[in-house]
Amino acid sequence: MDNLEEALLSPQSKLVVAETYPIFSKNNIVFILMIKEEMGAAGGRAAGYGSRRISQVIGFKIKDGIQEKLFDIVDSSLIDMFEIPYSATAIDIVLNDGRKIVVSGIIDQELVKSYILNTKTK
Repeated sequence: MDNLEEALLSPQSKLVVAETYPIFSKNNIVFILMIKEEMGAAGGRAAGYGSRRISQVIGFKIKDGIQEKLFDIVDSSLIDMFEIPYSATAIDIVLNDGRKIVVSGIIDQELVKSYILNTKTK
């Protein structure tokens, strides 16, 4: 996925972690954590059945309204360094064409900073 909108519109379960709101603000850093739902282990899923595991982390930087893809991580040993934000809630996002979508996510500058540090130590 080469742009933020494409990642947000992916049918795969995802969590969005952003530095500021709205997501498509003039300056922002946005992480998309693609979630692989697994069966068999309690993990806060329906009736305590199943678990969440990050299968991919995609990072985007928006500077002066221009998007830049920072990275696309699929290596599980690197992904393990990213904390899953279990306090994520529903976030309304207005796409560039005016469409509205709702995703699970969190606006957290400190978590974004920790993710950036994780990517720099790799």
